Amino acid sequence: MKSQDMRQLSLEELTAKVAGWEEERYRALCSKTIGQLQNTASLTDLRRNVARANTIINEKKRDAGSQS
Repeated sequence: MKSQDMRQLSLEELTAKVAGWEEERYRALCSKTIGQLQNTASLTDLRRNVARANTIINEKKRDAGSQS
């Protein structure tokens, strides 16, 4: 998911997406460990999506705090 698309989501939606991606990443790591993961690049994509979303979440929280 691109960061531009993530910025359009609400804070709650982003948090839910991060939780889903982290669960998916955990399952992919387990599959990799037992040798069943076909696309190992998906681990990198998931990790980067989580980091990108966390950055946007922090920006939204910071902006909300400075406006109060």
